[in-house]
Amino acid sequence: MSSSHIDVPSGEVTPNGETGTAGAPARTSDRGAATRGALLAAARDVFCESGFAQAAVTDIVAKAGASVGSLYHHFSGKADLYLTLFEEFQVGQQERTRKAINAVREAGETDPMRQFIAGAGAYLDGCLAERDVSRLFISGDGPPGFDRVMRQRLGKWARRSAALFHTADGGVDEALVVVLTGAMAGAVSEISLMDDEDAARRLADEIMAIVGTITNPGTGQR
Repeated sequence: MSSSHIDVPSGEVTPNGETGTAGAPARTSDRGAATRGALLAAARDVFCESGFAQAAVTDIVAKAGASVGSLYHHFSGKADLYLTLFEEFQVGQQERTRKAINAVREAGETDPMRQFIAGAGAYLDGCLAERDVSRLFISGDGPPGFDRVMRQRLGKWARRSAALFHTADGGVDEALVVVLTGAMAGAVSEISLMDDEDAARRLADEIMAIVGTITNPGTGQR
């Protein structure tokens, strides 16, 4: 999706067994990583303020204190910056979800719905904590084809959720997964678009309380 220059780290053992004097490449790599990070931070600010369509590459590089050439060294363009920000946000969200589910499991929780609520609640917490970027990604103002990327991500999330809900024969309770996934997609959209953070958090809590009452009438599973 994006590319960055990676140099040999300082002190790496050379083929002859000696510690190489790779100081200069390491410093170059550090500078490159810093520039890449500054470009992503600037792109986040500019996208959140102006939207993707109205954001200009010149605004991003000016805010980052970088050059247009350095932007195209690390990224293929504005869309690449946007998609990289999205991927980084999703990685953070997956980590939040994983930690929350593992925490309740380690505490002895075996109910799949309780595990799901823990993970989904953590996901919503992430949307609240980073509401600016969460709002950006569900606003509809993204690069061409981004709606497909969003659907693919939702599908992956649904498949991960399905692992928590198994039927008696070892299959997946697909109907329950569809309902829960749809509920969460709507919740993410609503709380991300709300301006009042306290109201958004209350709504998130209320949604999760309702989700916790859902059962599948065909299996009786929660």
